[in-house]
This record gives sequence, C-alpha cells and structure tokens, in this order.
Amino acid sequence: MNYSIDGGNLPVVIINLEAGEKVVTEGGAMSWMSPNMKMETVGGGLGKMFSRAVSGETMFQNIYTAEGGAGMIACASSFPGSIKPFEITPGNSMILQKSAFLASVGNIDLSIHFKKKLGAGFFGGEGFIMQKVSGQGLVFAEFDGHVVEYDLQPGQQLVLDTGHLAAMTETCQMDIQTVKGLKNIAFGGEGLFNTVVTGPGHVWVQTMPASSLAGALQPYIVTGS
Repeated sequence: MNYSIDGGNLPVVIINLEAGEKVVTEGGAMSWMSPNMKMETVGGGLGKMFSRAVSGETMFQNIYTAEGGAGMIACASSFPGSIKPFEITPGNSMILQKSAFLASVGNIDLSIHFKKKLGAGFFGGEGFIMQKVSGQGLVFAEFDGHVVEYDLQPGQQLVLDTGHLAAMTETCQMDIQTVKGLKNIAFGGEGLFNTVVTGPGHVWVQTMPASSLAGALQPYIVTGS
C-alpha cells in the first residue's frame, strides 16, 4: 500500500492497494476508484454503530478490497482544509475531533472518547464526545483549514479558542478555563471559555473550524419565509 495527498486546501487522499489489500472508509467518503475495488458495507454490531453515530460518523462503514490485482481508491475531504495521516500502534492512540475519521488501512478501532471533566465537554467548543482511534495501522483524518502542530513538554500548556483543537495524542489532557475580566467577556469577542491542552504530547490545531465559518457567513445568508 502507498498513498498520496493532493489538492492543496481542497484535499484528497489517493490510496494504491496491492491485490487483496483493504481500506475502510467512512460512509460516503469514496470519491473515485478503479473498477476492481469490491465494496462491502458493515455495521459491526449495535454497540459500534451507536458509538460511530454519537462520535459524528455514519453508523455504517465501507470496506473496499482490491480484487484480481492492484487497485486504487480516492477519498476527498468534505470541507476545505487538510487531510493528515496518522500511524497508529498499540499503546499509542489518537484523539480526534468529532467527524474527523476519513479512512484507514490495517486493524484500526474507532471508538468514543469522553472528556473526563464535564466542563470541558459542555463548554470547550469541541463537544462532549471526540473520537479515539487505536489498534495497528494507518488512519487518514480530515481537519478544517490549515493545521499547525505543537509538541508539548510535561506540564506545558496551550490555550485555544473553542473549536480549534483538531487532534492530540492520548497522553495530553484537556480542560477549559474561563476568560478573566467582565470587560474581556463582554467586549473581547472570544466568548466565555478557552480550551486548555496540557502536555506531554503532540497537538494539532486547525485554523478554520467549520462552526466559525458558518457563524461568519450567517449574516450574509438570506432565508425565505
């Protein structure tokens, strides 16, 4: 298996498979493929189907297999931004923003990740539930806008405006803090809370959350009665 990511800020990952190799995709993620790619739609049981639905994915996934020779499949991002590959190994899981999973190769398990503190879940902007990917293989995730990376040392913190956390290694901790000062809250335009990520670990930050873009466009959208 080999792959390439093309398209700039309208990205697509093109995955080339040897005969018999498989790729798992989020439902509807396939953009184009070679004719020898066989598709099988799976649910994996009610528990896994519910887990995927709650974490922002479709209840079913598609497994594509290259039959009779080498095959190719392309999965495009659903939003202008970035597609990032992550090598997942046992004991080294990743936490992704809701709906980030795009495709995977290998033995990858997608599950719910609950924030340990309710405050982080309800007010942190990334939602109470995120996605956890574990196992052994390669995961492709889609993020909003450009992605900036930070490597945090033990105890080192990064403060983010809500919605900008794209992914982090499982070793990181996440919480929220209240913006200080009544004037800052009322007139600063940053809302009531910021997201705080504490190391050790690696953090991926996205520059254009879909929610922020939707909010910016809302005044220009004319709706009929």
